[in-house]
Amino acid sequence: MFDCQAELQRAVNQYWGTRLAQSSSHGKSGGRDVGARAAVTGGKQMDGFVRMVREALIAANCPDASIHTSVRLELPGWFRPEKRWDLVVVHEGRLLAAMEFKSQGSSFGNNFNNRTEEAIGSATDLWASFREGAFAPSPRPWLGYLMLLENSGASSKPVKAKEPHFKTFPEFRSASYAQRYEILLKKLVRDRLYDAACLVLSPQPQGRKATYSEPDEELSLAPLVRSLQSLVAAL
Repeated sequence: MFDCQAELQRAVNQYWGTRLAQSSSHGKSGGRDVGARAAVTGGKQMDGFVRMVREALIAANCPDASIHTSVRLELPGWFRPEKRWDLVVVHEGRLLAAMEFKSQGSSFGNNFNNRTEEAIGSATDLWASFREGAFAPSPRPWLGYLMLLENSGASSKPVKAKEPHFKTFPEFRSASYAQRYEILLKKLVRDRLYDAACLVLSPQPQGRKATYSEPDEELSLAPLVRSLQSLVAAL
């Protein structure tokens, strides 16, 4: 039985352990990357989340050999030769699922826009490839997206939208970056760019144990896992 809350806690713990270790290591080395910048550029922070989804797939009897999390992650694009995903499921020559795992802990303004463009672009590119038969004879694949956002004063305070010519949509006005991610992920799912998305907020740990929250039930881990496991079970 796959325990969503226990697995999510483990993944959050690994994220912070890896990120703080990277930050400390770069700080001691005297390299160019220090502090939060080192934690962002070091990579590996989201490995626990990738492992978590892999375990959910295995719990649904997906063959281990069909799940790719470190190599053979490239899928053909329509607007570019290929895109490297973070998790890909290919079973008997058919693409079943692909998933992206992202995190953000600094420079919320610039990084939010970058993450938004990446998420929209990656999905749009994949669906164009699917339309053109790049994955034939695959059925429509399942796409997922998971974001871990550092819960801090900078990510939770209201942000004024810039409207020099035209008004933004009302849901964005005075929305924090955490709220903007909620809006983004819900729209990505409701517009069917992704089949499921998950948003996890977690503050930098002050003690031994990391904490986390899932601010919106629609964007929690449980429905994402159920959606993915249902796909596997149906096959």
